[in-house]
Amino acid sequence: MTAPRLAIIGGTGLTRLKDLEITHRRVMHTPYGEPSGPLVFGHLNGIETVFLPRHGARHTIPPHQVNYRANVWALHNTGVEAAIAVAAVGGITECMQPGQLAIPDQIIDYTWSRANTYFEGGHLDEVTHVDMTWPYCPEVREKLLNAAGELELPVCEQGTYGATQGPRLETAAEIDRMERDGCDLVGMTGMPETALARELGLSYAACAVIANRAAGRSKGEITMDEIGRNLETGMEQVKRLLARVIASLD
Repeated sequence: MTAPRLAIIGGTGLTRLKDLEITHRRVMHTPYGEPSGPLVFGHLNGIETVFLPRHGARHTIPPHQVNYRANVWALHNTGVEAAIAVAAVGGITECMQPGQLAIPDQIIDYTWSRANTYFEGGHLDEVTHVDMTWPYCPEVREKLLNAAGELELPVCEQGTYGATQGPRLETAAEIDRMERDGCDLVGMTGMPETALARELGLSYAACAVIANRAAGRSKGEITMDEIGRNLETGMEQVKRLLARVIASLD
Protein backbone atom coordinates (compact mmCIF):
# COMPACT_ATOMS: atom_id res chain seq x y z
CA MET A 1 0.00 0.00 0.00
CA THR A 2 1.38 3.41 -1.00
CA ALA A 3 2.02 5.83 1.85
CA PRO A 4 0.05 9.09 1.64
CA ARG A 5 1.96 12.16 0.52
CA LEU A 6 0.19 14.60 2.83
CA ALA A 7 -1.71 14.51 6.12
CA ILE A 8 -4.34 17.14 6.83
CA ILE A 9 -5.45 17.73 10.41
CA GLY A 10 -8.86 19.38 10.39
CA GLY A 11 -9.84 21.85 13.08
CA THR A 12 -13.04 23.64 14.03
CA GLY A 13 -14.98 24.24 10.81
CA LEU A 14 -13.16 21.49 8.90
CA THR A 15 -14.42 18.11 10.07
CA ARG A 16 -14.44 16.62 6.57
CA LEU A 17 -12.90 17.21 3.15
CA LYS A 18 -15.74 17.06 0.65
CA ASP A 19 -13.38 16.86 -2.35
CA LEU A 20 -11.45 13.92 -0.91
CA GLU A 21 -12.13 10.79 -2.97
CA ILE A 22 -12.20 8.36 -0.05
CA THR A 23 -10.66 4.94 -0.61
CA HIS A 24 -10.85 3.59 2.94
CA ARG A 25 -10.88 4.39 6.64
CA ARG A 26 -8.52 2.86 9.16
CA VAL A 27 -9.03 2.55 12.91
CA MET A 28 -5.63 3.03 14.52
CA HIS A 29 -4.53 1.73 17.90
CA THR A 30 -1.50 3.52 19.28
CA PRO A 31 0.73 3.14 22.35
CA TYR A 32 -0.88 6.38 23.55
CA GLY A 33 -4.54 5.43 23.25
CA GLU A 34 -7.10 6.13 20.57
CA PRO A 35 -6.87 9.01 18.07
CA SER A 36 -9.77 11.41 17.58
CA GLY A 37 -11.28 9.02 15.05
CA PRO A 38 -10.46 6.69 12.16
CA LEU A 39 -7.93 7.99 9.66
CA VAL A 40 -9.62 8.80 6.35
CA PHE A 41 -7.53 7.87 3.29
CA GLY A 42 -8.18 8.98 -0.25
CA HIS A 43 -7.13 11.06 -3.22
CA LEU A 44 -7.22 14.83 -3.33
CA ASN A 45 -6.49 16.08 -6.84
CA GLY A 46 -5.05 12.64 -7.55
CA ILE A 47 -2.58 12.74 -4.64
CA GLU A 48 -2.66 10.18 -1.82
CA THR A 49 -3.89 12.05 1.26
CA VAL A 50 -4.88 11.14 4.81
CA PHE A 51 -7.29 13.25 6.84
CA LEU A 52 -8.01 13.36 10.57
CA PRO A 53 -10.48 15.78 12.20
CA ARG A 54 -8.78 16.83 15.43
CA HIS A 55 -12.03 17.25 17.37
CA GLY A 56 -13.67 14.10 16.01
CA ALA A 57 -16.03 13.62 13.08
CA ARG A 58 -18.88 15.31 14.98
CA HIS A 59 -16.72 17.96 16.65
CA THR A 60 -17.28 16.55 20.14
CA ILE A 61 -13.73 16.54 21.59
CA PRO A 62 -12.76 19.83 23.29
CA PRO A 63 -9.21 21.12 22.76
CA HIS A 64 -7.93 20.24 26.23
CA GLN A 65 -9.10 16.62 25.81
CA VAL A 66 -7.73 15.91 22.33
CA ASN A 67 -5.32 12.96 22.42
CA TYR A 68 -2.57 14.80 20.57
CA ARG A 69 0.02 12.07 21.08
CA ALA A 70 -2.23 9.41 19.56
CA ASN A 71 -3.23 11.66 16.65
CA VAL A 72 0.30 12.62 15.64
CA TRP A 73 1.68 9.11 16.20
CA ALA A 74 -1.10 7.57 14.06
CA LEU A 75 -0.50 9.98 11.17
CA HIS A 76 3.27 9.54 11.33
CA ASN A 77 2.83 5.75 11.37
CA THR A 78 1.20 5.88 7.91
CA GLY A 79 4.55 6.95 6.45
CA VAL A 80 3.20 10.34 5.44
CA GLU A 81 5.74 12.87 4.16
CA ALA A 82 4.26 16.06 5.61
CA ALA A 83 1.33 17.40 7.61
CA ILE A 84 -0.72 20.58 7.45
CA ALA A 85 -2.76 21.45 10.53
CA VAL A 86 -5.81 23.68 10.08
CA ALA A 87 -6.92 25.70 13.10
CA ALA A 88 -9.48 28.36 13.95
CA VAL A 89 -7.89 31.23 15.88
CA GLY A 90 -8.53 34.68 17.27
CA GLY A 91 -6.68 37.70 15.92
CA ILE A 92 -4.72 39.71 18.47
CA THR A 93 -2.67 42.21 16.48
CA GLU A 94 -4.26 44.66 14.07
CA CYS A 95 -3.21 42.85 10.90
CA MET A 96 -5.01 39.66 11.98
CA GLN A 97 -8.57 40.33 10.82
CA PRO A 98 -11.53 37.91 10.75
CA GLY A 99 -11.84 35.80 7.61
CA GLN A 100 -8.13 36.03 6.78
CA LEU A 101 -5.66 33.17 6.72
CA ALA A 102 -2.34 33.18 8.54
CA ILE A 103 0.68 30.91 8.26
CA PRO A 104 2.38 31.23 11.67
CA ASP A 105 6.13 30.87 12.02
CA GLN A 106 6.38 30.86 15.83
CA ILE A 107 4.39 29.57 18.80
CA ILE A 108 4.21 30.18 22.56
CA ASP A 109 2.76 27.48 24.81
CA TYR A 110 0.37 28.58 27.58
CA THR A 111 -1.26 25.17 27.99
CA TRP A 112 -0.92 23.01 31.08
CA SER A 113 -1.42 19.37 32.15
CA ARG A 114 -1.56 18.04 28.58
CA ALA A 115 0.45 14.93 27.69
CA ASN A 116 3.04 16.81 25.68
CA THR A 117 5.96 14.52 24.83
CA TYR A 118 6.87 11.04 23.65
CA PHE A 119 10.15 11.18 25.55
CA GLU A 120 9.09 10.04 29.00
CA GLY A 121 8.64 6.85 30.97
CA GLY A 122 10.95 4.03 31.98
CA HIS A 123 11.73 2.80 28.45
CA LEU A 124 14.02 5.67 27.42
CA ASP A 125 17.58 4.92 26.33
CA GLU A 126 18.57 8.54 26.97
CA VAL A 127 17.10 11.95 27.69
CA THR A 128 16.18 13.75 24.46
CA HIS A 129 15.74 17.48 23.87
CA VAL A 130 14.39 18.43 20.42
CA ASP A 131 15.23 21.81 18.92
CA MET A 132 12.18 24.09 18.59
CA THR A 133 13.90 27.28 17.45
CA TRP A 134 11.78 27.27 14.31
CA PRO A 135 8.76 25.13 15.25
CA TYR A 136 7.16 24.89 11.81
CA CYS A 137 8.71 23.19 8.79
CA PRO A 138 9.99 25.95 6.44
CA GLU A 139 9.45 23.84 3.31
CA VAL A 140 5.78 23.15 4.12
CA ARG A 141 5.25 26.81 5.06
CA GLU A 142 6.76 27.83 1.72
CA LYS A 143 4.34 25.56 -0.16
CA LEU A 144 1.41 27.15 1.69
CA LEU A 145 2.63 30.68 1.01
CA ASN A 146 3.36 29.97 -2.66
CA ALA A 147 -0.10 28.46 -3.10
CA ALA A 148 -1.72 31.47 -1.42
CA GLY A 149 0.20 33.79 -3.74
CA GLU A 150 -0.86 31.88 -6.84
CA LEU A 151 -4.50 32.06 -5.72
CA GLU A 152 -4.16 35.72 -4.65
CA LEU A 153 -5.59 34.88 -1.24
CA PRO A 154 -5.21 37.45 1.55
CA VAL A 155 -2.81 35.76 3.95
CA CYS A 156 -0.61 36.88 6.83
CA GLU A 157 2.76 35.38 5.97
CA GLN A 158 4.04 35.06 9.53
CA GLY A 159 2.97 35.47 13.11
CA THR A 160 3.27 34.02 16.58
CA TYR A 161 0.53 31.64 17.70
CA GLY A 162 -0.29 31.67 21.42
CA ALA A 163 -1.67 28.27 22.47
CA THR A 164 -4.06 28.47 25.43
CA GLN A 165 -5.67 25.72 27.48
CA GLY A 166 -9.36 26.25 26.67
CA PRO A 167 -12.10 25.37 26.32
CA ARG A 168 -13.15 28.81 27.56
CA LEU A 169 -12.15 31.89 25.62
CA GLU A 170 -9.58 34.25 27.08
CA THR A 171 -10.07 37.40 29.14
CA ALA A 172 -9.10 40.79 27.73
CA ALA A 173 -6.27 40.98 30.29
CA GLU A 174 -4.93 37.60 29.18
CA ILE A 175 -4.92 38.78 25.57
CA ASP A 176 -3.12 41.98 26.62
CA ARG A 177 -0.43 39.84 28.27
CA MET A 178 -0.15 37.63 25.20
CA GLU A 179 0.32 40.65 22.95
CA ARG A 180 3.07 41.93 25.25
CA ASP A 181 4.65 38.48 24.93
CA GLY A 182 4.64 38.87 21.14
CA CYS A 183 1.59 36.81 20.16
CA ASP A 184 -0.36 37.72 17.02
CA LEU A 185 -2.88 34.87 17.18
CA VAL A 186 -4.58 32.88 19.92
CA GLY A 187 -5.81 29.30 19.61
CA MET A 188 -6.24 26.19 21.73
CA THR A 189 -4.75 23.33 19.69
CA GLY A 190 -1.30 24.41 18.50
CA MET A 191 0.46 22.77 21.42
CA PRO A 192 1.48 20.10 22.10
CA GLU A 193 0.63 19.11 18.51
CA THR A 194 3.46 21.17 17.00
CA ALA A 195 6.08 19.85 19.43
CA LEU A 196 4.95 16.24 19.04
CA ALA A 197 5.29 16.46 15.27
CA ARG A 198 8.84 17.75 15.75
CA GLU A 199 9.69 14.91 18.15
CA LEU A 200 8.69 12.36 15.49
CA GLY A 201 10.44 14.23 12.68
CA LEU A 202 7.19 14.97 10.85
CA SER A 203 7.36 17.95 8.48
CA TYR A 204 4.54 20.04 9.90
CA ALA A 205 3.08 23.50 9.38
CA ALA A 206 -0.15 25.25 10.35
CA CYS A 207 -2.76 27.16 8.41
CA ALA A 208 -4.79 29.36 10.75
CA VAL A 209 -8.22 30.79 9.95
CA ILE A 210 -8.92 33.97 11.89
CA ALA A 211 -12.45 33.44 13.18
CA ASN A 212 -12.77 36.52 15.38
CA ARG A 213 -10.89 39.37 16.97
CA ALA A 214 -9.52 38.25 20.32
CA ALA A 215 -11.02 39.39 23.63
CA GLY A 216 -10.83 43.15 24.12
CA ARG A 217 -9.90 43.76 20.49
CA SER A 218 -13.41 44.58 19.28
CA LYS A 219 -16.60 46.05 20.68
CA GLY A 220 -18.85 43.70 22.61
CA GLU A 221 -18.56 40.01 23.39
CA ILE A 222 -17.33 37.27 21.10
CA THR A 223 -20.26 35.18 19.85
CA MET A 224 -20.38 31.75 18.24
CA ASP A 225 -22.52 33.24 15.45
CA GLU A 226 -19.69 35.62 14.56
CA ILE A 227 -17.13 32.81 14.69
CA GLY A 228 -19.33 30.59 12.53
CA ARG A 229 -19.78 33.23 9.82
CA ASN A 230 -16.07 33.96 9.59
CA LEU A 231 -15.14 30.29 9.60
CA GLU A 232 -17.50 29.60 6.72
CA THR A 233 -15.69 32.20 4.62
CA GLY A 234 -12.23 31.25 5.81
CA MET A 235 -12.62 27.50 5.37
CA GLU A 236 -13.61 27.91 1.73
CA GLN A 237 -10.28 29.67 1.24
CA VAL A 238 -8.51 26.88 3.13
CA LYS A 239 -9.98 24.24 0.84
CA ARG A 240 -8.77 26.14 -2.22
CA LEU A 241 -5.35 26.56 -0.62
CA LEU A 242 -5.02 22.87 0.25
CA ALA A 243 -6.04 21.86 -3.27
CA ARG A 244 -3.30 24.08 -4.72
CA VAL A 245 -0.70 22.74 -2.28
CA ILE A 246 -1.68 19.18 -3.21
CA ALA A 247 -1.31 20.03 -6.91
CA SER A 248 2.24 21.25 -6.24
CA LEU A 249 3.18 17.79 -4.93
CA ASP A 250 2.43 16.09 -8.24
